[in-house]
Amino acid sequence: MIDPSSYNLTPEECTAITQMLEGVGPEPSLEQLWQLMDRAWQQCGCNNREPDSAQLAAFYSHPIWLLNGMFIEQHAESIGHRQAITAAIASLAPTRVLDFGGGFGTLARLLAAALPQAKIAICEPFPPRHGIESCRPFANIRFVPELSRQNVDVLVSTDVLEHVPDPLALLVSMVDAVRPGGHLFIANCFYPVIACHLPATFHLRYSFDAFCRELGLAVLGPCEGSHATIYQRTKLVEPDWPQLRMKERRSQRLFAWREWSSHNISPWRHRASLLVTNPLHYPRKLLSMARPNR
Repeated sequence: MIDPSSYNLTPEECTAITQMLEGVGPEPSLEQLWQLMDRAWQQCGCNNREPDSAQLAAFYSHPIWLLNGMFIEQHAESIGHRQAITAAIASLAPTRVLDFGGGFGTLARLLAAALPQAKIAICEPFPPRHGIESCRPFANIRFVPELSRQNVDVLVSTDVLEHVPDPLALLVSMVDAVRPGGHLFIANCFYPVIACHLPATFHLRYSFDAFCRELGLAVLGPCEGSHATIYQRTKLVEPDWPQLRMKERRSQRLFAWREWSSHNISPWRHRASLLVTNPLHYPRKLLSMARPNR
């Protein structure tokens, strides 16, 4: 249950969150939270086809993001993902970790507790006062204004890139912040589940890993128990911007085809593969369907 009074909020923030919860109750579902986000997006006059920087700044400073942070800490699946990411990062025993876009402080606090000797930084364009205050008891957490070159052993970013107008430029900066041999834990949601996921980013659903490889990252695979993927910076690559932008345009042009293919061709390809690798799968399935229920 979300109780705004249990958080370090101003009276105005507490009132705003209480008003948002009036329509959904103290235990909103993920879908209800998304609806509240869309309402805040509309209130700020935002347009996800032609994003305006001032309107985006107003939206990402809206109290809905405080409510989102509270929800994450109360939602078993969301906090479970962050606990899994924390465990995976802790297993690498890094000394410098950066949480990009983690202004509420939840993941940073988990990392600070798991890695008391490490330096944990949060880089957040719109840090909420609560996030800053909640991290004060941890001497090894600090907020930084921007990314620095080759400065950290691990960078983690959960559900950030789908919100920005130029995710490729931000990805280059994120990669550049990690030392050679270091790791990145990146979770993306390039889907139209909420209005603040910008359609211009959706093509990366199919090409994100390819861009990561172009930037010198090895794709190590999913972070067990979470929605993040683990990457390692194996090469120092100077970004070839004309080449990257050309590939970005190609990815955007191919997006509609890749979407159609994933819904219409890929399922049949999977079925054909299953026929080859397990010829008895469908006969057994038909037999089980034909048997009367016992």
